[in-house]
Amino acid sequence: MQEEQKKKKSATREWIDALVFAVIAASLIRWLLLEPFTIPTGSMEKSLLVGDFLFVSKMHYGTRVPKTVIQMPLTHQKIWGTEINSYKDWIQLPYMRLPGFTKIKRNDVVVFNFPEEIDIPVDLRTNYIKRAVAVPGDILEIRETDIYINGERGDDPPKMQFSFDILTEKNLNEDFFNEYGINKDSYMPFSNGVGYMAMATEENIDRLKKSPAIGNVMLRAERPNSGDPRIFPDGAYFGWNKDNFGPLEVPGKGWTIEINDETMAKYARTIQYYERLKDVQVQNNRLIIDGQEVTSYTFKQNYYFMMGDNRHDSYDSRYWGFVPEDHVVGKAWFLWLSLDKHKSMFSKIRWNRFFNGIK
Repeated sequence: MQEEQKKKKSATREWIDALVFAVIAASLIRWLLLEPFTIPTGSMEKSLLVGDFLFVSKMHYGTRVPKTVIQMPLTHQKIWGTEINSYKDWIQLPYMRLPGFTKIKRNDVVVFNFPEEIDIPVDLRTNYIKRAVAVPGDILEIRETDIYINGERGDDPPKMQFSFDILTEKNLNEDFFNEYGINKDSYMPFSNGVGYMAMATEENIDRLKKSPAIGNVMLRAERPNSGDPRIFPDGAYFGWNKDNFGPLEVPGKGWTIEINDETMAKYARTIQYYERLKDVQVQNNRLIIDGQEVTSYTFKQNYYFMMGDNRHDSYDSRYWGFVPEDHVVGKAWFLWLSLDKHKSMFSKIRWNRFFNGIK
């Protein structure tokens, strides 16, 4: 009986096989379970800091089946270090999501695709991270910076920040502001030399007010009924701004609205761009679907209103509107590393933030 001699793999072939296996395994983990994410801006300070590295759970809300199937593994929009698209949009699958074990709850910290990038496939739009301050069916209102949900005062994040005018005749340095939890990216001097504008938590501001170096501290809040045209859906028309907003109901799947001037002003853009309709037009506050004018509309998916915890330094739903359910990537779960860009060597590492859960 003759035994067949199996050829031994070359070292190069073994390396290639190992690399292919690693890429497949990493891609599956990234798609099904967890995806790493880095905090690039200060919109969530002090809850999340620039330089925080975290894992986003795909499992909590249910893993989203990829819509764009032709894509280089382990990339997002671009090939690493280039401006070359990492995908082809020749094939686009319909929206599907595997079952999760929870739904998005009010005040969850959520990673999602930025809705405004309408020329890019949904699953490859830029990742944003914000807090879901209102969920489907909620009536949201902001009164002089305070959030109200369904007429009742909402819960504030424990480390929420606003911008303040700090009046002083003294020249304050970085060490002074660090003592009060305000990093060098969160303050700037007035051009006339009479003080500073700073982003800070209420707790740190209360401590700062007691400093003999400070003359006065004032919240930089917008006045009610002072309409801002940058605010969604039309701040100039409704008289809304970032600190005084609404009331506005967040759409949910199955919710029906009557088509009139007010509902079209509030929801026309959402229906037109995010309801996955093939033929929809908005003309003179008329909604036309498949060539027929409709007098009512029933929403096909859930939406969420997202805001950053750094309320005066966050580009969020107040400016560009609702986050559709099919844009949701996952739940911000826990930190695994945090680096302070203003420090050097081992002092860069924020050891006290390792493996912290995100609340």
